[in-house]
Amino acid sequence: MRYFADKKNSGVALIIVLALVMTITIVSLGFIVRGDVELLCGVNTEFKAQMDCLAESGLEHARGLLLNPQDVSGEYWTGNTGLQLVSGSSDYYDVNVTRIDFCNYQITSTGYRVRGGQRIAKSSLTAELRLDACFGLRTGDDWSSKSNTIVNGDIYCKGDISGWADIKGDAYAKKNITAANVAGSETENVLDGTPPVPLPGLSVSDFDTSYRIGSTVYSVGSVGSPLNGQPLGPTAGNPAGVYYCNGNLEIQNDVTINGTLVVDGNLKITGTNNTITATKNFPAVITSENLKMCEDSELTIEGLAYIDDWVKGDDDPEDATLVVVGALFMKKKSIGSMADGSNTITITACADRAAYKFWTDSSSYDKWSPAAGAFFKNIEKTQ
Repeated sequence: MRYFADKKNSGVALIIVLALVMTITIVSLGFIVRGDVELLCGVNTEFKAQMDCLAESGLEHARGLLLNPQDVSGEYWTGNTGLQLVSGSSDYYDVNVTRIDFCNYQITSTGYRVRGGQRIAKSSLTAELRLDACFGLRTGDDWSSKSNTIVNGDIYCKGDISGWADIKGDAYAKKNITAANVAGSETENVLDGTPPVPLPGLSVSDFDTSYRIGSTVYSVGSVGSPLNGQPLGPTAGNPAGVYYCNGNLEIQNDVTINGTLVVDGNLKITGTNNTITATKNFPAVITSENLKMCEDSELTIEGLAYIDDWVKGDDDPEDATLVVVGALFMKKKSIGSMADGSNTITITACADRAAYKFWTDSSSYDKWSPAAGAFFKNIEKTQ
């Protein structure tokens, strides 16, 4: 009887041991499965963080090139696909840029990882970039503005700003600001020598005979006064379309210049339907004296207009129209003698068109832009 009792007790102990082993096995398997799930979650979280960083890198890539349009072939950088931070890696980012207006851009950046030809992780960001400050107008003296002037962008005055111009941006002044219609912020008493954007480092003597693009030297074209009804533009020997006038120049009617007009003297506009459009990385107009608008005259400038003295009316004109898309910078003086309400001046800041790249020798160059900085707003995760 004792033998059978011992055998029975041994069987019970074995069953208990098996039950304990099974319980431990099940619990262990649970820990293993949970650990695998947490590991996969950790890997996915790491992927997400890496793709988010890639998408943010795409936004910064776009900001850098939009602030430096001289470094791209088009008017502004529109984006690209298949970009990489580390060459040969499996991580990429795509960037798409569209312009909302001359100082604002919509940017979409998507970071992703490719494995076996498939995207296994992705993150997308959409943001609006604003160039700020971005100057459409700079004067070298006080500016008593008139109601017939509109500035779409920021302005800087090396003196006082007063009057009734419609300034649809921020205003900076070396002295005081009493202008009535400033849409943005006002910054007075800007220290001399520390404006948000410096003067362009150009003069008429930089283009009197030749200019460089890289290591190649090109000859400028020569023009005399007056110009009337004729087109001027790039040629094989003058690919930037730079034309120089030694002395005062009168532009009459129907003159189209695709390039740079350099006037060592006064530039006087007497007729209508006149347009000067800068080529990529070059200014549109440089004068050593004044830009004068006459009765019933019209001039449209796309690019940088760099005037040494005044932009002014000639003999108190009526019905004169000046349009600048880019930037109008005056070194010494301001805008004057165009008080009549029938005259119109419209200036729109556009860094893409006003920025230049001036080659000082075969291996070095100076870059300038009317945009001092840029910031993102309305950043959204789209996927």
